Amino acid sequence: MPRRIESLFIDGPAGRLEALLEEPEDAVPREACLVCHPHPLYGGTMHNKVVYRVARGLRRSGSVVLRFNFRGVNLSEGSHDNGHGEVEDARAALEFLRGRYAGLSYSLAGFSFGSRVILNLGCSLASPGPARLIAVGFPTTMGHFDYLKECVAPKYFLQSTQDVHGPRLALEAAFASFAAPKSLIFIEASDHFFAGSLQGLEDAVAGLPR
Repeated sequence: MPRRIESLFIDGPAGRLEALLEEPEDAVPREACLVCHPHPLYGGTMHNKVVYRVARGLRRSGSVVLRFNFRGVNLSEGSHDNGHGEVEDARAALEFLRGRYAGLSYSLAGFSFGSRVILNLGCSLASPGPARLIAVGFPTTMGHFDYLKECVAPKYFLQSTQDVHGPRLALEAAFASFAAPKSLIFIEASDHFFAGSLQGLEDAVAGLPR
């Protein structure tokens, strides 16, 4: 049976949000996962190549994946809100996803700006919290993240070895202060966008424990 792919709109706090729902290939979903894209003001959309690979890796591992465009991006309504409203966009998308797949555990994943959004949201959620928070290309050079010292949700950080927005030494120093459980995985790549190693990133995401 072919996998289900559905283009849809979700009611968000600033208007409708353009979204894409994809189930695993030839398998019953084992988990529901929301995936958030990079910074809207720098060309980030749900079709970003890193986001696409993260979503595909999750589907390979049995997750149904919901990607969406933040407010003001492509067909999503509203305008950019410096990360504050985007967290609420993600919350609305997650509520939709959990309502559609109410019997499944859930996780959140995001790339760059999207990783900050899912960590902010995921660390604030009441029990039952997310099974996994998957932060890809976490930007240590942007904003504060002291809340991660108290966040006990399982956290996975996947980072390029040559990420100018989250340099290895800076991330390692910050990661040491983050609350457990946590895991840090470096992937040999030539830039923030995992150039030369997109398949390696996808494989790493597919292999993450639940």
